[in-house]
Amino acid sequence: MVAAKNSRSEDLPAPGQVRGGQRVIKVAQVAVPRAVAQFLRFFVSVCTMSAVRPPKLHQRNKSTIKSGDIFRGITVVALPLRADEGGGVSIAPNNGLDQALSHQLQISLPDLLARSPQLTGKAGEIFDFPLEQAKLKETKKVKRIIFVGIGSGSISDMRKAGVAIGRRVKGSDDSLLTGCAPTRETVLAHVVSLSLSLYSWNLYSKKAASVPELHVWGNVAKELARAQVDIESVWLARDLVHTPANIATPAWLASQAKKYSRVPNVSVKVRAGKELKEFGGLTAVGNSSQQHPPRFIEVSYSPRGAKKHVALVGKGITFDTGGLSLKRPYDVMMTMKTDMAGAASVLATVVAAAQLKLPVKVSALMMCAENLVSETAQRPSDVITHYGGTTVEVIDTDAEGRLVLADGLAYADLKLKPDYLIDVATLTGAAKLGLGLHHAALYCRDAQLAKTFVALGDTSGDRSWHMPLVDDYQSGLESFVADFNHTADKENFSGGSITAALFLEKFVGKRKWVHLDIAGPARSERDEGENPKGGTGFSVRLLTHWLETL
Repeated sequence: MVAAKNSRSEDLPAPGQVRGGQRVIKVAQVAVPRAVAQFLRFFVSVCTMSAVRPPKLHQRNKSTIKSGDIFRGITVVALPLRADEGGGVSIAPNNGLDQALSHQLQISLPDLLARSPQLTGKAGEIFDFPLEQAKLKETKKVKRIIFVGIGSGSISDMRKAGVAIGRRVKGSDDSLLTGCAPTRETVLAHVVSLSLSLYSWNLYSKKAASVPELHVWGNVAKELARAQVDIESVWLARDLVHTPANIATPAWLASQAKKYSRVPNVSVKVRAGKELKEFGGLTAVGNSSQQHPPRFIEVSYSPRGAKKHVALVGKGITFDTGGLSLKRPYDVMMTMKTDMAGAASVLATVVAAAQLKLPVKVSALMMCAENLVSETAQRPSDVITHYGGTTVEVIDTDAEGRLVLADGLAYADLKLKPDYLIDVATLTGAAKLGLGLHHAALYCRDAQLAKTFVALGDTSGDRSWHMPLVDDYQSGLESFVADFNHTADKENFSGGSITAALFLEKFVGKRKWVHLDIAGPARSERDEGENPKGGTGFSVRLLTHWLETL
């Protein structure tokens, strides 16, 4: 694969073009309903960067295999384990997959389990058994059996089991059949986590990494179709976040968003140049980059008959140096290509909503800019005017995210007038310090709405914690020369994630509002669980699952 020589997106291969002797994208047939398959083929056609595509999901049971050989083409079978009352482990109910496998291979599965007496059935525990080594009956099909602990069978435990399996087959060309999800309710969690653990991204690889083919045991076609949407949308967000900043400029993100205007009921509008004169926060940050100026990208899914309207505002800082308030220590910048994770997530959420044909209007506002050090960069003490007329005194140019979000929130409130207003941003180091890498900081005045988000985070895998909007901290945002400071006085106020939320709240009017500070979970510092090192696609599942409740 030929490396990109510069930042111009036109130098990159177009979808379907050949890169290094290999076709970048392959459109595959998916064993899901026709409407889903059509969308997935379109989805693949618009993805340009990652040569690795999401796995295909197939339902498999006795009725789906006409020949009666339910293991035809399968190389790996995963079976669930749970602790039994005697202190050992046994195979958990799996709709007869274990019996069919025993019959096919003429082996005793309990005898295999007896070879590893240390097994406990704990969620994610793995016993990988290669059949060739066991000198069992010859088979040209199944080569391995993976026994995996499912713990209590809860959604959380099923995610752990899925990840454990995915890690064992990642990068292979295996055809995996899993019968580990004991109920329809747990299929989605299990399959999505398994699939997401297979993710990889590499721009310069000469050979694309292999992705296993996934089969799921049972009558679960509906569940798999729904799971495919989660997988594809998170994959999209991850691809965007992993793309380096010399390629993923504001203009490039706009070009990626425009491709989705081909999706039914989806429209895309991109504002640039003089069209941004009312958006003082976005231009103040983005004018620091003359080569890659800012973009305001509005992607709307507008189905007929929609009775609710949700506006999603995403921070899209394609690279963040900190501006004149330069980041310290400087190695922090290595992760700053991911500072547009909020924008990537809201775009992927709109795509998912369109695919699911949800009866709700969804508008994604991607506030995209580079925050650089230059002679045109904004200065501490500058006063800017946001959309709607609110003036703000700039204190720290490395707190640029709230400036671009403020414009998006004000525009949504005053122009779009949605029923719900949600913003998503890798906003503060304080949220990461306070909650770590696995929870987003959630701010919301509506206790019931916050409770709903927290609960859906537990089931979707995108977990959050409801944080307080401490009104006593409002005084920290007082300015003598403008309506507000955009950050609080660091000497007298801590709680930087809270004061950032209080600032954003000033631009949402009386809307039902949720602020998600995803600085921690949006990035993974290593390959861990279902996440790769780098961008995680956090909040896509949470937002999509919430939209399904409206």
